[in-house]
Amino acid sequence: MAKTLPTPAAPAQDVTRGVLAIKPFRKLWNSMVFSSLGDWLGLLATTAMAQQLSGGDYATANFAIAGVFIARLLPAVFLGPLAGVIADKLDRRKLMVTCDILRTALYISIPIFHNYFWLYTATILVECITLFWSPAKEASVPNLVPRERLENANQVTLLAAYGTAPIAALLFTFLSLFTSAINVTFGINSTAIDLSLYVNALSFAFAAFTIWGLREIPKGAAEKHSADTGILKSLYEGWKAVSSSKIIRGLIVGMVGAFVAAGAVIGLARTFVGDLGGGEAAYGVLFGAVFTGLAAGIAFGPKVFAQFSKRRLFGASLAVSGCFLVALAAIPNLVLAVFIVIILGAFSGITWVTGFTMLGMEVADDVRGRTFAFVQSLIRVVLVAVLAISPLIAASIGQHTFKFQNTEIEYNGAAATILIAGVIASLIGLVSYKQMKDRPNVSLWSDISNALKGELGSITGAPAKGVFIAIEGGEGIGKSTQSKLLKAWLEQEGETVVLSREPGGSDLGIEIRKILLSHSTGEISPRAEALLYAADRAHHVYSVIRPALAQGDVVISDRYFDSSIAYQGAGRVLEPGEVARISRWATESLFPTLTIIIDLPPQVGLARLKSKDRLESQPIDFHERVRQEFLQLAALDPERYVIIDGNQSIEDTHTQIISRVSEIPALKRNAVEDKGNLLLRPIRAAGKAVKKAAPKKKTATKK
Repeated sequence: MAKTLPTPAAPAQDVTRGVLAIKPFRKLWNSMVFSSLGDWLGLLATTAMAQQLSGGDYATANFAIAGVFIARLLPAVFLGPLAGVIADKLDRRKLMVTCDILRTALYISIPIFHNYFWLYTATILVECITLFWSPAKEASVPNLVPRERLENANQVTLLAAYGTAPIAALLFTFLSLFTSAINVTFGINSTAIDLSLYVNALSFAFAAFTIWGLREIPKGAAEKHSADTGILKSLYEGWKAVSSSKIIRGLIVGMVGAFVAAGAVIGLARTFVGDLGGGEAAYGVLFGAVFTGLAAGIAFGPKVFAQFSKRRLFGASLAVSGCFLVALAAIPNLVLAVFIVIILGAFSGITWVTGFTMLGMEVADDVRGRTFAFVQSLIRVVLVAVLAISPLIAASIGQHTFKFQNTEIEYNGAAATILIAGVIASLIGLVSYKQMKDRPNVSLWSDISNALKGELGSITGAPAKGVFIAIEGGEGIGKSTQSKLLKAWLEQEGETVVLSREPGGSDLGIEIRKILLSHSTGEISPRAEALLYAADRAHHVYSVIRPALAQGDVVISDRYFDSSIAYQGAGRVLEPGEVARISRWATESLFPTLTIIIDLPPQVGLARLKSKDRLESQPIDFHERVRQEFLQLAALDPERYVIIDGNQSIEDTHTQIISRVSEIPALKRNAVEDKGNLLLRPIRAAGKAVKKAAPKKKTATKK
């Protein structure tokens, strides 16, 4: 009886249009758009006012701008969890409306008082109010969309949060350029900054009006849930989850580097623009350029660089961001600065989206929540530090003029600080790149060249829940025996194991196997042979491997696509890159978690065979080329491959295999093992040693 195949998923509906078709959520989303627009416009206006109040003094201006950023970020760091708990006890709709009205009033008051004290006070109050508004909004979303659409709703929410930044920048630029015309038209006398703050207040008023009409939000408090984890606890719990993984450490270090770069640009943008002779309009343009590039990188980066390994792309894009940050500091031209910032933002966006995608793929499911909380908390702390410190460093450096003969060069603190941030980001990118250890023996330029030629293929496919192990090698090396032994050992460890093979791992594959290996088939053209193996593999992955992995099983395959690269690529003297590309397409870039290559000279392996099929009967030089290709594949990616000497006994070979397999983090035996905090291991080890060395107390006995 033929196996039932899984039903293919229907094409995904456009995320944005799909979820916004829900009318209540669309109303809430509109209020988010107004609120986010107000937040970004408020940031532009308040930093500009801080510089304006400085009276033109360079150091004072930078200190004042740093004060704005500190005022905006510190409430979230220290009061976030408490505000969330209180917000959960209040009526969400009324709370959101009240918050927006209060923010409206506060932003109107800033240009009226027009002094440092009220600028910082109002900014802190606005951020405190936002801490109550945000959890009320988050709690309302699940009430307005079906459970299965919640992820889509969150994606669209992020679009409202960050997609309004360029719009706010354009609006700020418009108000700066047409201040005089607006004053004449409305009979007022206000600066561009004042107008921006009034428009900002108006955006929150619109948000309040929109939420007031949203009767679909249930009355009363949100459902009771556990309080948000404090930032220090998030950092501690997250460190325990990620400290043992070099890949995850590399990811987190890299993402911190990306925010160092972005934070330096945002924190110094107003001062930097002033140093280049630009005003409020130029500030708005540069600010908008950052987020335009960021949005472009997030939206198009994964598609443009789909051919690259995500691990490699992550570190490389961060290093490139740092290089463009250095270029920004070195080129004193406002027009060029805008274009540089767009490219800088794009590569930062690629780093960001690639990093978060990889975290979802690399982190085990049971610690994923803690890891993401750790990353978000760490990023928040880094942003506070960078946004606050970078203007202070710029102020400390100040303005300098260097004379070389008849030439004068002016260099200011903002450019110097951006230069430092660029160097730091580049170094972090390089460290992260090396930390990943992805294809260490293949140069980046080789991958770029192959990708441009379309020969690289997508290195990283869709994430798989289970563990996939492939056993490869030449003929007569004992793959089938070792596959069965490995299956038995894994089942003893509590795993559910699916053992399969290629060709012939499916009903269709059995028929294809007969064609490929039977002597009666006769000669097959090398290209036809490669395509038949790819057809078998495509169906094998579709009907056996992916369904098993989706259930969290361990899949062991006796041969996979490396055999095609070795046998049809090297053995049949086809282009190995072309054969690899066909297999990647056939499998949708499903790579094994671990590939075990059992190595044995062809003469030894073939001598063990009692009978030979069509492929085993090929000349010895054919099998020599196959062996060398297997060894070369393993040398290119030692992180994913392990070579086992096939000259050993069956027992010794099995021991070496399970020694390597046991290290796979996703196995249940490792997931349930309490490894403890890495920082405490030496202390615990010392404690155990002391206990063992201590003399045992003698029990007193009565005579």
